[in-house]
Amino acid sequence: LTRYIVLLVVTKVLKALGIFESYDILKVVHIVQFIFILKLGSAVILLFFQKPFSSGKVISKRQWIKLLKHAVFSCVISLLGFFGLTLCGPLRTLLLFEHSDVVVIALLGVLFTSSGGGPSKTRGAAFFIIAVICLLLFDNDDLMAKMAEHPEGHHDSALTHFLYTAIAFLGVADHKGGVVLLVVSLCLKVGFHTASRKLSVEIGGAKRLYALDNLVSAMVLLPWVIVLSATTESKVESWSSLILPFGMIIFSVMILEFYVEAVCNTKMETLRCARYGTVALFLSALLLANFWTHPLTDQLRSMSKPPQQVSTEHVLSGGVVVSAIFFIMSSSILSSPSKKGQKGTLVGYSPEGTPLYNFMGDALQHTSQSLPRFIKDSLKQILEEYDSRQIFYFLCLNLAFTFVELFYGVWTNSLGLISDGFHMLFDCSALVLGLFAALMTRWKATRIFSYGYGRVEILSGFINGLFLMVIAFFVFVESVTRVLDPPNINTDMLTPVSVGGLLVNLVGICAFSHAHSHGAKSCSSHDHGHSHHGHSHGEHSHGGHGHSHGGHGGHGHSHGSGGGGMNANMRGVFLHVLADTLGSVGVIISTILIRQFGWLIADPICSLFIATLIFLSVIPLLKDACEVLLLRTPPENEKDLNSALEKIEKIEGVLSYRDPHFWRHSANMIAGTIHLQIMSDVVEQRIIQQV
Repeated sequence: LTRYIVLLVVTKVLKALGIFESYDILKVVHIVQFIFILKLGSAVILLFFQKPFSSGKVISKRQWIKLLKHAVFSCVISLLGFFGLTLCGPLRTLLLFEHSDVVVIALLGVLFTSSGGGPSKTRGAAFFIIAVICLLLFDNDDLMAKMAEHPEGHHDSALTHFLYTAIAFLGVADHKGGVVLLVVSLCLKVGFHTASRKLSVEIGGAKRLYALDNLVSAMVLLPWVIVLSATTESKVESWSSLILPFGMIIFSVMILEFYVEAVCNTKMETLRCARYGTVALFLSALLLANFWTHPLTDQLRSMSKPPQQVSTEHVLSGGVVVSAIFFIMSSSILSSPSKKGQKGTLVGYSPEGTPLYNFMGDALQHTSQSLPRFIKDSLKQILEEYDSRQIFYFLCLNLAFTFVELFYGVWTNSLGLISDGFHMLFDCSALVLGLFAALMTRWKATRIFSYGYGRVEILSGFINGLFLMVIAFFVFVESVTRVLDPPNINTDMLTPVSVGGLLVNLVGICAFSHAHSHGAKSCSSHDHGHSHHGHSHGEHSHGGHGHSHGGHGGHGHSHGSGGGGMNANMRGVFLHVLADTLGSVGVIISTILIRQFGWLIADPICSLFIATLIFLSVIPLLKDACEVLLLRTPPENEKDLNSALEKIEKIEGVLSYRDPHFWRHSANMIAGTIHLQIMSDVVEQRIIQQV
């Protein structure tokens, strides 16, 4: 298989080279003329080698009509793809438009069907979406700043004027419009290839269909090319100088890739072919974007723009590099084979205490949900429980106030409002973390995570506590600096922003106050001993009576919670909202003091006081979370556990116990294990039930 992989990689490198060459030629050749030359050149070569008319069965009139429709659709996709090339440049076009069909089908399957292929495919789809977003938002392309303002006489034809006007109608730069256009064209291309596979069965093979399609496409474009040649002025000084570049593009883009992919798909797995080809294409595109030099380039640029203007269009930016990395990861994941039936779901325990997992359900049923279904089910679960419902409602309120601040800040050009809006957007991340943790705690246990996901809420509270400590530390350091040298403060917009933030945060305080109040008092608890598994480790006799080692008497679960057992996730969210509330109060107080008395030092002093309060309030949360993560025996249950161990020793048939381990698994569950030494003539299950 090595020679086929090498052949595929070389083909992809040559295709990338052909796309870069196409971009340069499209600066001087009209896009319709360009596509016509490619189709005509491909048709001539394929007619000579493939002989579609002399080989195979005779094509009927109905099939010729289908071929005509197929050719028209092929021309439309080529037109959109190459127009996207003129807008985005060769590198971004390769990253967006040259994905394998299996990758795009897997992506669409994850987004819109219930057979997406599992969490790994969902992760691949997320990477793909992130890559597109990086190109839209973080790609500092030189052409992004140039909005789509194209005068009437600027374009070569009515077609290009229409396409540019459509991009301008979106209100975005040409570059961003090109990204959207290429994504849409990619989906259309996959649908076109699916239809081609069906039509190729009727025509007599994919190669024969491809040859005839290029011929019919050239005939469809011929009248258009004649009209363009008669009505527009050509920018090409010498068509003979473009023979070699056109020949290279026809060979590498139109012919070589088609035949090599057909051979590699036959000799290798289609998924492997897609994976290797995509990586080779994207890496070669990155290298060519950085080192693209060609003797024809300077000549073409001198035709299309003044010599004194330095070309920096479609430069290699950080955003496009990050996007390329995500595209490569996405293609590798989406083109990997699906692994079904390997996860396993914990369904219960056997009478002997052995854990039972359901693997057949995963193999027979779909392993993942579509994205809309996943969002719908997650929203339903969020609204079912009180804690997650409160977090969700407050998150919506916080986001609404955030976007109002950002909108009003941009409208009034107020930097204070914009900065506070982004500050609240950062605060929303803590709420999202808490909401996700509250949702994960209700996920079912699996073979890998056999205890379930209850401890996620502890981890969420711990992370939120760390965030608050870091924030408090930096606020404290900055406050000390400002106490020594108080800066001038513009208080014009501080009061309305702080009052609005205070009102929003007071709603959050009321919503999450139950988390704080529950943590301040101790609740009586009652234990339910659930024996999950037990097994004999062998029997041997000592002094006339035999005994066996009954293993792991069971996981005892406490369904009541004491002060340390309250929901750490809700405590973390509450403290985060409390910190924002204190910040708003501090800003209001300092604003009043500055306006009335001119005390500039009031702002850093209030910040010092607030930072200290936040730091001190977070310490108990971190302490409790660390104790849970370090598997400490719950202090509020130590007395009850010691009493239970004494009762276990008095059970008839129990000789002794050893290795008692008890820890808090989550807010409402205490787990534990214990080894019992029992007599040989007793029933183990009866002892386990009593324990």
